[in-house]
Amino acid sequence: MTSFDLSAGRPYPLGATFDGEGVNFAVYSQNATRVVLCLCDEDGKENFLIDLAEREGHVWHGYLSGLRPGQQYGYRVHGPYAPQDGHRFNPYKLLMDPYAKALTGHLEWHDALYGYEIGHPDKDLSFDTRDSAPYMPRSVVVDPAFTWGRGEQLRLDTPWTDTILYEAHVKGLTAERSDVPHAGRFLGLASGQIIDHLKELGVTAIELLPVQASVDDRFLVEQGLRNYWGYMTYGFFAPEPRYLSHRDVSEFQQMVARFHAAGIEVILDVVYNHTAEGDQMGPTLCFRGFDNAHYYRLAHDRRYYVNDTGCGNTLNLESPFVLRMVMDSLRYWVEVMHVDGFRFDLASTLARTSSGFDRDGPFCRAVRQDPVLNKVKLIAEPWDVGMDGYQLGAFPSPFTEWNDRYRDNVRRFWRGDAGITRKLASHVTGSAMRFDHDGRPATSSINFLTAHDGFTLMDTVSYQHKHNAANGEENRDGHDHNCSDNCGEEGASDDPAILARRAQRRRNMLATLMLSQGTPMILAGDELGNSQGGNNNAYCQDNPVGWVNWDEADPDFLAFCRQIIAFRKASPILRQKRFLHARRRAVDGKPDVFWSRADGAPMTEADWQSAELRFLGVEMRMARGTPAYEPRLGAIYLVFNAGDETQATLPETLPGHRWHRVIDTSGRAFDAPVRRVTKIADNSVVAFELCPIGDPPAKAGRKRQRKAGAG
Repeated sequence: MTSFDLSAGRPYPLGATFDGEGVNFAVYSQNATRVVLCLCDEDGKENFLIDLAEREGHVWHGYLSGLRPGQQYGYRVHGPYAPQDGHRFNPYKLLMDPYAKALTGHLEWHDALYGYEIGHPDKDLSFDTRDSAPYMPRSVVVDPAFTWGRGEQLRLDTPWTDTILYEAHVKGLTAERSDVPHAGRFLGLASGQIIDHLKELGVTAIELLPVQASVDDRFLVEQGLRNYWGYMTYGFFAPEPRYLSHRDVSEFQQMVARFHAAGIEVILDVVYNHTAEGDQMGPTLCFRGFDNAHYYRLAHDRRYYVNDTGCGNTLNLESPFVLRMVMDSLRYWVEVMHVDGFRFDLASTLARTSSGFDRDGPFCRAVRQDPVLNKVKLIAEPWDVGMDGYQLGAFPSPFTEWNDRYRDNVRRFWRGDAGITRKLASHVTGSAMRFDHDGRPATSSINFLTAHDGFTLMDTVSYQHKHNAANGEENRDGHDHNCSDNCGEEGASDDPAILARRAQRRRNMLATLMLSQGTPMILAGDELGNSQGGNNNAYCQDNPVGWVNWDEADPDFLAFCRQIIAFRKASPILRQKRFLHARRRAVDGKPDVFWSRADGAPMTEADWQSAELRFLGVEMRMARGTPAYEPRLGAIYLVFNAGDETQATLPETLPGHRWHRVIDTSGRAFDAPVRRVTKIADNSVVAFELCPIGDPPAKAGRKRQRKAGAG
């Protein structure tokens, strides 16, 4: 243990801050009566107990000169233990620093972690005097300085119009790759093999499931499982220790630097709606012990917690200091770790106040005005389990939102459900009914077919029902509303006809995703044909069920994924930030979007109302109002046919132009250009591009770029 001298220090910044000479410690608690800093050795022994005597604005602080990075520490906080009044102080419990930048590891479940006596007839009203330190990880002082490469930007800032998201799990993507050094860790994720795969696929951003320090639920550990996804976070500044190869937080920074060098953004899935401490029967690990009544939203009976999250508690973002902690955490990951954005788990909870959901409440206001955060990518999961929790389309700019209606209706259309075609048309044009308000762009809808929560794309076409028995909850967990279809046989099949049907439907759904306005997101492994064996809630499956299977990759589907993504990236018409509303364009007098029947006639209201409608044809151009400095010429015609084979009449062309078939999910060989009346295979997606006679589509695309200022 290094010798040190104690002085007053400062109440800012919060946390343990190394300045080259020593460490300033500062923690917040409004209701504590005493805060003790515990300095620990490598074995966890508390060698020094230091009272933080300085207190300013409910921030307790002190400075220890001579202390260095690597120092382990924790806190013991004194105050009233009165659960009926919302107070749960217990100095027998070693607490993690809410601002800890690193942890020594994970907690070891033991009854001593609880502030009350397990098994006592008074339950959480009792008081436990056992020391929790032997079972708690320690916080670690770090020096977060990192030498970024020359020219390294704070963030990449890829426009939303050019963004293709790829949702992945740090361990799950690489665990089965024996050729990847540091597989399952941050360094393995950013290996050359994985980066090459993502670049060849064409994605522009990797969205990582939670990477902040988290807890494995006790009931899972007792079953030999763990919280694999990591949505039980409690260390909002600390990288998850499992993903570090050498307990060095700079490994995360190295990962980001490698992705940035490859032109790939890094977006973090963050959980600020609840913590791992659970409800009144949960452990005392951090926030509960520092100031339970301030960190959490409490019910009218203050012994209990508001539970809009379904996870036992809800962080109190109406508290200025709790909101400050969340904002400090977000800024830390941007300014120090250089991430490019965030996906907010259960974002409806973050926007709640005691009066309910408020899109202009403290959290949304704070993020929108913040000069660091209002420039990064912000993605809301627009729901929670509380009253009026479903808020799709309600978040203000610059937030984008996960669009689960897109997922469900695209699945239902290709499953053959009646009455879905009109809904598909809305989604193909960016779900304007939800998002075209308050100046929000057409990229606001995050379109996805699958995500970590639910079936994979392969399982969506292979299973009628969930198969979650391995989770230990008798198949009660996970969604029952999957909008899936097994195409004739439940689970794995060796029937060639069924396999062909499944492959076709996956191509149809992936093509629909890439041909829709909005921002597409792919689930890692879908491009390979990855299956979870019908488990649609693999949150506790840290094993081959939850890992991506590279050995059985489908090369044909992977090639198709690369093709359709490349087509999207080459077509400005598919990547617009202005909504299409069939408005006539000044440049040529044509509407920016036009819906037609298979015979080429305009869609009528009766057509839209028909439950038997299975054919959707749409001609798209750049939106009315597109400025002269963007490409404005050209057109594409898209066909989504969930019915029988049919003859389609393509729109009339400009003089000197012809339609070229550029995408056809039926797998049939095709020639380009095509006749105006052309055959469309059953259950297929076809894309046509309008090109000058004599020019192939790619060349015509380049010519449109050169003529962007014309007309």
